[in-house]
Amino acid sequence: MKPHKIYATDLDSATLDQFYRALEQDFSVRGALMPDAHLGYSLPIGAVVATFGVILPSWVGYDIGCGMCAIPTSFIRDQVRQQAKHIFTAIYRAIPVGFSHNRSDTPWDYQHIPRTPLIDRLLTKNGLKQLGSLGSGNHFIEISSDESRRIWIIIHSGSRNLGHSVASHYMKLAGGGKAREGHFGFAVSSEPGREYIKDLNFCLQFARQNRFEILRRVVTAMQQHCDGDASWQEQINRNHNHAEEKDGLWIHRKGATHAEEGMRGVIPGNMRDGSCIVVGKGNPQALWSSSHGAGRALGRKQAQRQISMQQFSASMDGVVARIDQTTLDEAPAAYKNLDTVMALQKDLVTTLHRVRPLINVKG
Repeated sequence: MKPHKIYATDLDSATLDQFYRALEQDFSVRGALMPDAHLGYSLPIGAVVATFGVILPSWVGYDIGCGMCAIPTSFIRDQVRQQAKHIFTAIYRAIPVGFSHNRSDTPWDYQHIPRTPLIDRLLTKNGLKQLGSLGSGNHFIEISSDESRRIWIIIHSGSRNLGHSVASHYMKLAGGGKAREGHFGFAVSSEPGREYIKDLNFCLQFARQNRFEILRRVVTAMQQHCDGDASWQEQINRNHNHAEEKDGLWIHRKGATHAEEGMRGVIPGNMRDGSCIVVGKGNPQALWSSSHGAGRALGRKQAQRQISMQQFSASMDGVVARIDQTTLDEAPAAYKNLDTVMALQKDLVTTLHRVRPLINVKG
């Protein structure tokens, strides 16, 4: 077996088997499994695998560049709490959620970013209308407060349909026109390999721009009801679905956060317990990574069956949020305990701040 390190506990056999199959590939060099790991497609969510000379679209996944953005602000906590319901409504008005997008293109100067004609075709088909939209599932916007009562804005979103379309195109190409998922990749020196890397990097920048546009709109919505602004120079942006070259290897992170020494990041927990603002320790055994969240304890369908609306509502006391059947699968009880997950990665990151939500907006 190739060198690897597992930081997760109580893993099911399917997740472990999926991870080991990835490590068995000829091009795999070594890997790590983060504390929030669970079964994915092709590669577990929370897996990090380094390869030599090969890049695999399926190991990056469909939501290329999905990640976290966090920024401290000068808004006053008591004022935000008093105006929370108005801010909540204003955010939903300003930012499309779910499968919705903007009615017109969002301006973005992207002409200088290398890309293939595939990207231009996708941008023509509503691509720029998706900038500033949240998406669905576990994507969220939170207005949170840290231990010193400082207000933070936390955003989890990705590259929307652009990234999904790019991933689908290259997965199909890597699989010989049929299979989209599996251990199919490109030699990084080949033409399709170079094209995928180019479009992957474009999607990473698109996802970052998407989070920035959401952040800008959230600040504007808050300023309609409160005094304050974001501390723009302190913004943190870290994605958890990507591949990058380091020391001659290609490190694939699928649901894992880049955590080089001194690198700031965000690890979210759930709708009630908030997130940790962290700084990386640059642990090479973890392939310079950390978890991308607390990780699910229950699958979405399982959560819908096992968690009652009464339990969900009681667990969200004090947080202004959409608490109904559409968000039941995102209830706090559907996720692992954030403190436990953070303890498992004490050698990977240091927690700088613990932020807890006052307002939560879900897709």
